[in-house]
Formats: sequence, C-alpha cells, structure tokens
Amino acid sequence: IKKTSVVSGVCDGFIGNRMIEQYSRQAGFLLDEGATPQQVDRAVEKFGFAMGPFRMGDLAGNDIGWAIRKRRALERPNMLYSRTADKHCELGRFGQKTGAGWYDYQAGKRDAIPSELVNKMIEDHRKELGITPRKISDEEIVQRLVYSLVNEGAHILEDGIATKASDIDMVYLTGYGFPIFRGGPMLYADQVGLFNVVQSMKRFQQNPHDDASFWEPAPMLAKLAAEGKSFS
Repeated sequence: IKKTSVVSGVCDGFIGNRMIEQYSRQAGFLLDEGATPQQVDRAVEKFGFAMGPFRMGDLAGNDIGWAIRKRRALERPNMLYSRTADKHCELGRFGQKTGAGWYDYQAGKRDAIPSELVNKMIEDHRKELGITPRKISDEEIVQRLVYSLVNEGAHILEDGIATKASDIDMVYLTGYGFPIFRGGPMLYADQVGLFNVVQSMKRFQQNPHDDASFWEPAPMLAKLAAEGKSFS
C-alpha cells in the first residue's frame, strides 16, 4: 500500500501526534508573544517544512485540535496553551473546509491569504494578557518548534513508545513534512549538538510567557548532552 511502517507503543497520540501537540503549543505561544501566523509559517517553511503549523491546521481542520484541547482541559486543567486557537474556532474558522481559518480562502482555491480579522484577534488577545509584543527572530521560531519535537521525542524514547530515535525521524520525514535533507528532528538535534539543544531549552525556560515546565530537558536528553553523546 506504499506506506512506511514504524513500530510504536500505545499512548495518547502515539509518536507523531503526541509530538505535534507540543509543536502546536509553541506555535500558539509565539503568537501571544508577538509573531503572526504568516511569520511562523514562513520561518519553518524556509527551514524546509512542507508547510508551517498554521497552514497545516487549516488543511487538517482546526476543529480537530479544538476537540483535543477541550479534552485536555478536563484531563490536565493546569496545562498551559495559547487561547488564540480556541478564539478563532469559536468564530467557526476551521480552515479550508469552511473557507476561513488562520488564513482566508477563496472558493475553490487553497491559497492562504493573511487574515486581518485573525491578526486583529491575536493583537486583542495579547492586550488582554497584558503582553507587550516583541520582535521574534525566525531562528527562535525554528528552534522552539523543532526543539519541542526533540524534547517530547526523548520522553517517547524513555517511555518505550519508540525504541529508536531513527523510528521517530521516519515518522516525521514520511508523515509530517519534516525536511528530508535535515534527517528528522532527532538526527537534526544530533547535528546541532545535544549540549547546544539543552542550552537553548534552558534559555526558553526563562520566558515568562512560555511553559517553563515543558522545557525541562527530558532525563535521557540531559544525560546524553552531559556525556557528549547523541541519540544515534
């Protein structure tokens, strides 16, 4: 059937969706802090992703993530995430299938058109939170999105959901649009150097508008970094 198989244990989201939840949370925090959907998508697409998180959400259907967040509110009421995604879903902006999501769409076309309504909604939400927007570099956007995959991937290895880092990479290369030439999130982290990845994560922990607890390096990642080793 022309599919690539990967052995996975059973958990909420298995490998790919468990990781993408953290990636999506970071994308939302970036909006709260000063980025726009267009900037975030453009930065990761320049890095090599097939599409950024907001274009991906519009394609898949933003109501899917909304349903998951409602469930998370009951399961993990203290879990932090940006409310911007909920706000635009409350307006019925579920993506391409409704003609409006993070972007606007013309009938019969898939071209993502920046939405003044969404950008205004993000600005208003920022004001409600009392956040002064700051200039966010494309480098920071890519690091926060990719390293969120890496940290959750390390937890997945620790939990035995995946047995090899290369299996996680295969999931992301074949199913989630991660740039093939970068080898997958875990191999990319090896190439950057796990010590450098951990240092960046410690810096992200100091961000008052992010989830500091998430950026605590997974024990496996911290150990490998301290020993100068890699996932592979």
